[in-house]
Amino acid sequence: MGARMAGRIEVITGPMFSGKSEELLRRIYRVELANKPHILFKPTIDKRYSQDEVVSHKGNRNGCRLIGEAEDMLVYPLADVIGIDEAQFVEGDLLEVVEHLAGRGARVIVACLDQDSLGKPFGKMGELMAVADEVTKLKAVCMKCGADAGRSQRLMSAGLQVSVGGMEQYEARCRECWLPVT
Repeated sequence: MGARMAGRIEVITGPMFSGKSEELLRRIYRVELANKPHILFKPTIDKRYSQDEVVSHKGNRNGCRLIGEAEDMLVYPLADVIGIDEAQFVEGDLLEVVEHLAGRGARVIVACLDQDSLGKPFGKMGELMAVADEVTKLKAVCMKCGADAGRSQRLMSAGLQVSVGGMEQYEARCRECWLPVT
């Protein structure tokens, strides 16, 4: 009987425009080169660049499945590698589902914002990072001063924590240049 593959959870996090989706797609590309079974998910709320692809701001892309809730991932056959983009927007118990998938031997790669536009932990992403086997925290470039940016600056009031948008709504900012906007 063969040894069971050890599962793991990898989190790629940081502010908007830091390259989270780009890094997720890079890791998935390496999985494809190795001919390993994999599946890529993104939440149905993210319709910015494509309905059925994960697309980076640089334009790199890969086909994906849409999910409304974390539990939707469980209806698909278990793959060796499972990628989840924009995980902060996934409804349901993402932490429980990701732990379950890793417990069954999958390598789960999660790309997510760590903070909302108020600088607070984004949903359960802090808890997810706490149980991850690896956390990669990326930085962007501050659009005001050019320093390393670790925050997402909302440019207009939306009144909600979740407001999906791109460069028209957000900028990357360093701690010095960032101002919370509700």
